[in-house]
Amino acid sequence: MKDHRELLAGLRAAVRGEVDFTATARALTTMDASNYRRVPLGVVAPRDTDDVAATLSVCRTYGVPVVPRGGGTSIAGQATGTGVVLDFTRHMNRLLSLDPEARTAVVQPGLVLDRLQEAAAPHGLLFGPDPSTHSRCTLGGMIGNNSCGSHSVAWGTTADSVRELAVVTPRGDRLRPGRGWAGAPAGLRDLVDGELARLRTAFPGLPRRISGYAVDALLPEKGADVARGFCGSEGTLGVLTEAVVDLVRAPRARVLAVLAYADESGAAEAAAGLLPYGPLTVEGMAADLVPSGAGLPRGGAWLFVETGGDTAAEARARAETIVRAADVVDALVVTDPARQRALWRIREDASGTATRMPDGTEAWPGWEDCAVPPARLGAYLRDFRALMADHGLRGTPYGHFGDGCIHVRIDFDLLTGPGIARFRRFSEELADLVVAHGGSLSGEHGDGQARAELLPRMYGAETVALFERVKTVWDPDDLLNPGMLVRPAPLDSNLRFSVLPREPVDVAFGYPADGGDFSAAVRRCVGVAKCRTTSVSGPAVMCPSFRATGEERHSTRGRARLLHEMLAGELVTDGWRSTEVRDALDLCLSCKGCRSDCPVEVDMATYKAEFLHHHYAGRRRPAAHYAMGWLPVWLGWVARTRAAGAVNALASVGPLAGVAKRLGGIAEEREIPRVAGETFTRWWRGRGGPSGDGKLVVLWPDTFTEHLSPSVGRAAVRVLEAAGLRVALPPTLRPTGGRVGDARSRSALSLLTARRGRVCCGLTYISTGQLDRARTVLSRTLDLLEPVLATDAPLVVLEPSCAAALRTDAPELLHDDPRAARLAARVLTFAEVLEQHAPDWTPPVLNRPVTGQTHCHQHAVLGEAPDRRLRAAAGLTGELAGGCCGLAGNFGFEEGHYEVSAACAEDRLLPSVREAPEEAVVLADGFSCRTQLEHLAGVRGRHLAEVLATALENT
Repeated sequence: MKDHRELLAGLRAAVRGEVDFTATARALTTMDASNYRRVPLGVVAPRDTDDVAATLSVCRTYGVPVVPRGGGTSIAGQATGTGVVLDFTRHMNRLLSLDPEARTAVVQPGLVLDRLQEAAAPHGLLFGPDPSTHSRCTLGGMIGNNSCGSHSVAWGTTADSVRELAVVTPRGDRLRPGRGWAGAPAGLRDLVDGELARLRTAFPGLPRRISGYAVDALLPEKGADVARGFCGSEGTLGVLTEAVVDLVRAPRARVLAVLAYADESGAAEAAAGLLPYGPLTVEGMAADLVPSGAGLPRGGAWLFVETGGDTAAEARARAETIVRAADVVDALVVTDPARQRALWRIREDASGTATRMPDGTEAWPGWEDCAVPPARLGAYLRDFRALMADHGLRGTPYGHFGDGCIHVRIDFDLLTGPGIARFRRFSEELADLVVAHGGSLSGEHGDGQARAELLPRMYGAETVALFERVKTVWDPDDLLNPGMLVRPAPLDSNLRFSVLPREPVDVAFGYPADGGDFSAAVRRCVGVAKCRTTSVSGPAVMCPSFRATGEERHSTRGRARLLHEMLAGELVTDGWRSTEVRDALDLCLSCKGCRSDCPVEVDMATYKAEFLHHHYAGRRRPAAHYAMGWLPVWLGWVARTRAAGAVNALASVGPLAGVAKRLGGIAEEREIPRVAGETFTRWWRGRGGPSGDGKLVVLWPDTFTEHLSPSVGRAAVRVLEAAGLRVALPPTLRPTGGRVGDARSRSALSLLTARRGRVCCGLTYISTGQLDRARTVLSRTLDLLEPVLATDAPLVVLEPSCAAALRTDAPELLHDDPRAARLAARVLTFAEVLEQHAPDWTPPVLNRPVTGQTHCHQHAVLGEAPDRRLRAAAGLTGELAGGCCGLAGNFGFEEGHYEVSAACAEDRLLPSVREAPEEAVVLADGFSCRTQLEHLAGVRGRHLAEVLATALENT
């Protein structure tokens, strides 16, 4: 421990960037996207090359390993280590220059690929390799792994696009590897000159040979390219600090041909035959990974074949030529760019969706990217399927069929001794199978710990010994990423699951998709890091807090890693009382975006509620939990005492409002919302209750509609009745019989004994982790709703967050009460009830553009297709922004959250409103969204019901 303190002091004295040895920093970097876990001593975020050199010098002094890390999306374990992790994403993440004439760019290792693509696009250029993680993977990681991507049949691997590198060696030399032996460390040329015969015969000649060191790139006939030989070295030879990369001319037009085959083997056998037609991509997927309703042509497997051209007609003609040449079951040629992007998202998300089998069983990497000659792919896949069957394993191959590279996640049991033993036996036999087909153990993601142990089966002992000699030339002290590629750790050691508890953890939620096991829920995060995307398009939401702060601990993955370490108990030792986990979850907006946008459906909002429930059990909570968690109670008291006017008057007095905010844990920058003088249900009673004899629908008086924006409820009643529906409100007594829906539910037999109450979804209690209280509230609600559930009447919920709570949180929290599932099945949004129960009604036509934002819970849980169709029918044109408004219920009101809340709003919502035409209708179905718009932009947003009700009145 003394040495570690000295190491920390030495690094802080020598490095200008951040040096972080806290449990949080270490926990965030224990894993990448592989099956492995290694605990580092600390993390350094260097500011420049001098910081890198200083870090290497200090660590060499103390004999501490160094591991370079980019986006942490490596599949084979090479982005983890036991020493000091170099995080290049914090500071060394810039595009230094771009030369359109020379078609080159100079990049730092932490630059995310999409940022390079965005800078190159205006010049008609792009970087050829494009892994599916392009929105978060870094150029340094791509060079370290020699990444490829879906367009490798056209533009090759990363090594094909690297011109020159800047590298710091473990002993501090600063080299510029390039062609013609440029930048070679002392001794490398002599080593190669003595092994020319081996280098000319020992390396398989296939497009996706990534395994081992690319020492054959140093052959004289290949230009003695030291930069190319460095690519794919997985951070074991030197530390990359800069790279000069080549760009390619982007096709002006692209067309996607989707070719359908009866099965995977048919698609695999056809792929190689399409290469002579010059496609940009030949990607394969089977039906197991394609969601229903994807709109693909009929078949059991598909090839995605992209073609390019100077014109749309030229690109389409090439695609149609390929369709005619292919022996297909069916085909589809897609020219619309938006439709192409939607189909490509299916392919890009496969690395996450493949981690769950159709029956929900977990599947894992480890044999993620073997590659064989493309002409042998069909035969290899048949043998591969047979080998899996022999071992009783399942997996769904997909990937780069045109290059013979297959991705697959397999349902290994990595939790038990017998399961891990089978994992090893299968790995050894599959390595032999790949070699028998002339292939490479890795075709894209590198060897790392997952495959390096098996490299002798591919190359033989002598060539692997040569790799060790290459490592010694570059890194004689074995300082960089030891245990990777050469002298590897066993493939079945350091498994990240081994530290998790074997017995289920006692939790409040049911976690039905994970067998009730919280550890299994946390295991969902496999590290593909889609949550680290710094910009989103379309309706996507995840992860607003990461986009606001740029910090790993505020990403969904980062929080999942901390929960994993909390369960492990090695780094995060306080269990549910952990301050590290609490602080990371503090900026989680509970937007539920990860529930839909994460490929493996991590639900951090639920995990946060669970954690807060345990963290504060038996302890005093933050003031905001009482002020806003119990909001339904406080507003109910205001309504019963008819004190809205007095409350609003007091809240308008600055000093009094300041005191109230301090006592309630509310951010001083926030205005306290005004309470309505007349609640929605009071207005309802005043109008006489239900009218008409149409289909009965029960309108849910959520807390926000009831007390803060009753105009939304009044408008909804107006529209629903205009559509021919009979609107009622839920009972407020627990009756034994009688009428349903007059908001009083009088029953002569039950009035004397019934208890009065109001329905509530429990949202505010759930979001603040007061789950015992939420269960009580929801149980009471179910009691009140029994007469409603006895009918076929739907429950119409106007507030999206409340609808989401009833549809998902309620049945997961009350998993032992079957009524909760019945209630969830009955919940409909405003647009859904009109579409399903008034299908012949035509809304008034406004013919106006819209702006605003789809509510994050609407996107994540409820779905927005009915809303889109309703807006279209009403002549409301345009798209709503994605993301999260940033207020997110209590989040944006809480002290200390204002800056992040405002940053989230500036991400998508506020720009979309500012850029909208003057006549645009500002739509915001959520009370939080409307409040944020008013607070930050002075704009009044309206619920869709209000917009339609106003149009009805005007007509």
